[in-house]
Amino acid sequence: MAEIYVETGSVTKTALRCGIARSTLYRWIKRHKEYGEKGLSDKSQRPQRLANMKVTPKIESLILELRETRRWGAQRISNHLLRNKTSISAMTVWRVLRRHEVKPVVRRRRKSDYIRYNKEVPGERVQMDVTKLRTRAYQFTAIDDCTRLKVIRVYPNKKASSTILFLHEMIADFPFPIQRVQTDWGTEFFNYDFQCELHEHFIKFRPIKPRTPHLNGKVERTQQTDKTEFWNIIDLSDKSLDLNSMALEWQDFYNLKRHHSSLGGMTPWQKFKSVESLVPIQPVVSEAFYESEEEIIPRNYEYLNFYKRKNKSELKKRK
Repeated sequence: MAEIYVETGSVTKTALRCGIARSTLYRWIKRHKEYGEKGLSDKSQRPQRLANMKVTPKIESLILELRETRRWGAQRISNHLLRNKTSISAMTVWRVLRRHEVKPVVRRRRKSDYIRYNKEVPGERVQMDVTKLRTRAYQFTAIDDCTRLKVIRVYPNKKASSTILFLHEMIADFPFPIQRVQTDWGTEFFNYDFQCELHEHFIKFRPIKPRTPHLNGKVERTQQTDKTEFWNIIDLSDKSLDLNSMALEWQDFYNLKRHHSSLGGMTPWQKFKSVESLVPIQPVVSEAFYESEEEIIPRNYEYLNFYKRKNKSELKKRK
């Protein structure tokens, strides 16, 4: 291009012959005049100064501190920073750790050939459980099997009355009708008052078998996440704290902003929006409840025998 320009002496003719813009040719002519033939060589596109660096020395030291004290991975550190109004991707956190040659966290090798079980319709099955935070502070948790949207509240006890209050909060918070509730055999769930309240809202009661907490695995796992990523960084011995309002803030962050690995990196709310068209209307759910002829289940082992007989009869019908 420089040779043709010297030959023709015209910027327009040179640009037409070379098929480039005149502004591009002017830029090369300027570089040739200032630096000679060396100015025509390619330059690095790397910026000399970053005006808006995301990772400041303060954030970098916080990342290293969280890794040292909490033993968190890049994704959990990213979630923690996001909750504190600092948006840093997990990949950026990983680069910081790699630059400082931080050794990876050694964890037990997970089974790789498992099949993840998920319901396809929001509200088709909601798992419920309760965990103790401190004296007179119990966290009730409900998580949707399909979307992982969850509701959490803190009550001073885990009586049936608290469970019924939590049920009302859960119905109000979930953006879909609940078809089934799955719990363990704790007396706070497996009682006549709670079952009657479920029937009032056309919700089926499905307790798991005794001594099988893995069947309620999603709610068990999310409560572990709550304690690891949220409650462990709060001084629960401070009696002046409003734990319920703090739980609500964590619930909103978990549902709307925290990326979930089992959802392919989506948030629970994004997952819900992707399957929102599958949600049935309440009259359909109510009709299915009436057709199932649900009964109040007594809290004894006769229920297990009834459940076995019911499964056998269903298998015979299929055959």
